[in-house]
Amino acid sequence: MSHGVNSSTTLETRPLGRTGADVSVVGLGTWQLGGDWGEVSEDDAAAVLDAALDAGVTLLDTADVYGDGRSEERIRRALAARGERPFVATKVGRRADPFEASSFTPEALRNWIDRSRRNLGVPTLDLVQLHCPPPTVYSDERVYDTLDALVEEEAIAAYGVSVETVAEGLTALQHPGVQSIQVILNIFRRKPLETLLPAARRAEVGILARVPLASGLLTGKYDESTTFAPDDHRNFNRNGEAFDVGETFAGVPFEVGVAAAREVAEIAGPDVTTATFALRWVIDQPGVTSVIPGARNVAQAMDNVAAAALPSLTASQLADLERVYDERIRASVHDRW
Repeated sequence: MSHGVNSSTTLETRPLGRTGADVSVVGLGTWQLGGDWGEVSEDDAAAVLDAALDAGVTLLDTADVYGDGRSEERIRRALAARGERPFVATKVGRRADPFEASSFTPEALRNWIDRSRRNLGVPTLDLVQLHCPPPTVYSDERVYDTLDALVEEEAIAAYGVSVETVAEGLTALQHPGVQSIQVILNIFRRKPLETLLPAARRAEVGILARVPLASGLLTGKYDESTTFAPDDHRNFNRNGEAFDVGETFAGVPFEVGVAAAREVAEIAGPDVTTATFALRWVIDQPGVTSVIPGARNVAQAMDNVAAAALPSLTASQLADLERVYDERIRASVHDRW
């Protein structure tokens, strides 16, 4: 599968599992372009997509529930105007009603996937990921049989999973059709390094690292008094009221994360932004295919892309980051996911 990019900038690329596609080491997550992060206008969304693609990003990650399809539709419009096709990964399953394993029927999977094909304006989706479904879905042979059939029918080119826990990722790896695993991985969420990433490498399965900046904590721009809009999940999901709390600030209590992020900023030093430094840490982890930070504006998108050109972190920086994790973060997150 070839995905040509007509940009003047080339980022490092890595193979995404066994899909045959190579994708940029920095992708663009597009949850922000759908909802739950405060309002992002149509013009701002288009500007973010154009800036990322112009900078060499060849992987966009979206989902059918981001703005109830708005993120997918914004991607369709942006790409139609450009005449180029980056690799677009979407996710399905969070529309299940009720949200339980029994709702993941072949008919439902087909309906969700057909809707995403319409939203994105393509006959074949590059990658469909199960979107953090109920845990038993990861071992449901009927689900994988349906996805295999959809690959045969060329409704999808490949499929993977998005998981909340390391255990869910290891379960999914037992199914040979799985091409990718999307998991929260950042300086504050290190558990996947222990078993999941090595297992994925052995299986030639791609790793997409999401929430790499811990919902903005690792930008180093927040303090204890920072507030967020009512329609921002960093306001309404702090205790997991709407979905897994691990998706908001990577599950780190806000005040704990703010204090730890100050230390990360000191370790990064004055010559690089904390966000770029944090993204470089993710890129350097063995087994990571691409890191998929979001962006609400062009400046954030450019800061994200800059991580691809940053030198690898030094041994002393890595040791200092591990100390911060052990002293400040580990107790809050390590055993939960």
